[in-house]
Order: sequence, then C-alpha cells, then structure tokens
Amino acid sequence: MKRLVQHWYSPRAPLWLVPFSWLFLLLVTLRRLAYRVGLLKSAKLPVPVVVVGNISVGGTGKTPLVAWLVRLLQQHGYRPGIITRGYGGQAQQWPQWVTAESDPVLVGDEPVLLAQRCGCPVVAAPDRVLAARMLLGQGNCTILISDDGLQHYRLQRDVEIVVIDGVRRFGNGHCLPAGPLREPVTRLKQVDYRVVNGRAGDGEIEMTLLPERLVSLFDGNSETALADLHGQQVHAVAGIGNPARFFELLRQNGLTVIEHAYPDHYPFKAGDLNFADELPILMTEKDAVKCRHFATARIWYLPVQAQLDGSFADRLMQQIKELTGEGA
Repeated sequence: MKRLVQHWYSPRAPLWLVPFSWLFLLLVTLRRLAYRVGLLKSAKLPVPVVVVGNISVGGTGKTPLVAWLVRLLQQHGYRPGIITRGYGGQAQQWPQWVTAESDPVLVGDEPVLLAQRCGCPVVAAPDRVLAARMLLGQGNCTILISDDGLQHYRLQRDVEIVVIDGVRRFGNGHCLPAGPLREPVTRLKQVDYRVVNGRAGDGEIEMTLLPERLVSLFDGNSETALADLHGQQVHAVAGIGNPARFFELLRQNGLTVIEHAYPDHYPFKAGDLNFADELPILMTEKDAVKCRHFATARIWYLPVQAQLDGSFADRLMQQIKELTGEGA
C-alpha cells in the first residue's frame, strides 16, 4: 500500500492501473447521476445539513475543521450534532451514540475524537441517514454536520465544504486505484467552499492548524508547551492519513524527530510504543484515543486547532441563516 501511495503523489500513475481508474470514474459518475435523476433515493432532513469532506483519500484536516465549525455554530446559538461513518468500528449494531469515553474499537477513532473535542451529540453509522434520524430523534439538534460524507449521496445536503491538502493537492490527478481521487477534480466546481490545509489558491479558503499544548496521555491533566521540548529528540508516532504533516509540524517547532509512521486508523497495541529508551513519545490526538488504556508517563499527544479567515465564517453563517429563514 505504501508503494501505491508513493505512485499517487508522483508525476506518473502506474499505467497498468489507469484502465481501472477509468472504470472507477465511470461507476462514480453513473452512481451520482442515478441519485440526481431519482433512480436511487436520497433523504431530505428537516434541518440544514453541512457536509465536510474531500475528493481524495487520506488525511486532509477535516476533523479540526469540523471542530471549528461546531464552535462557530454554537457561538451563533445553534445546537449542532455530528454524524460520521465510524470507519474501522467493529460494533455489531449501528447507529451508535458516541461519547468521549466510547471504545474506538467499536465506533472508530475519529468519532471518539470528535466527541472529545466538540462537546456536542455524535452518532456513528455507515448509513448516515440512519445516524441523522437517531440524532434528530434524541439529540435536540438544529443543524447537522456530516463528517467525511461528500460521497454519501443518500443524504441530501445544503452546504458542501471540501478540504484539500495544500501540499499534496490531488496527486497525479487520477481516480482510484491509479491515483488518490474518490471523484474527479471537476467535482470541486459544484461545492460551496474549498478549504485548503496550507497555502490557498484563487477561490480557495486558507486553513492553518495551530498546535496547542502537549497533554499527558497518562493522566490527562498535565500539560507542557512544545517549546519546552525545543532541541530534544522525541519519538513521533502517527497513524493518520498523512503522517509526514505531523512530523514536519514537530520539526518546525524545533524538535528532533524519530519517525514512526503507521497506516491510517492503525489499531495500536502497547507493544507498538515500547521503545528501548526513555525519550518522550508524541502522538496525534486521533491516535491518542486508541492508546489511553495502556498509556505511560512518557506519552503525550498534541491537539491542533483550525484557524480560518473571519470572512469565511461570515459568509458561511449568512448562508446558514438563509437556510433556516433567519437571513431574510
């Protein structure tokens, strides 16, 4: 898989995979057309639905943006709820209510992280329509945010926000499996907002991920600044879509990094963190939710917070107010 990803972000796609990408693109196009003309049925909800997703596989920074969006909506008096797929969750029944104490093995790591960060109702299910109906029936929500649901066309949406990796962008431009795209780049013409995690181009909104204080995974109360580890050597552990972004963030803050990259949603075990030294171990907040049951005093996680231009917040809130009849 690692070798395939390297091809995705190199100038040329593996030629033998390109015909499969054409087939994938055809199926994606036909599926979307089927929803558009009514051959496949979609559900319209009684509250606005905001989808935060992407057109490529791998991490782009959706989770920090969802957390930012929840805070923004709460500041304006809305009661947001989050629906998410629960990728990797092994629960036997869906939908599943998710709290900060939920088991990520059952519901997935990202739902637990969202519940931990956002303090709003979270429901996970592969079928986001079922998740949304549970949330509306019991969560007292006035607006829903669908995390990573851009291609889940069974759920109608009112606002689409696509997050783009500002460094890797769209790779070689091919759809799966020859490239990293779930949908062609032309899909971006139909979305409401294009948010770039990094340097933005014309018509795009720039998002910066700001590191917060390191938090001890062992007790959850101890904190320290990244600056306190300036010049030190650390083990950096990341099982996310783009581990290199986390490693680079630590280096930019003056740390000497020993890299430990794992696949996205990797199910960590205690043995994965048994390094033969006493150096600090730093990980992402998403990975930390899977490691808290075997935490030691040397393990810390680094929360990040999204920062976006205020004009984007104003435009988005005006659109939402118009959807709810408040902007008339």
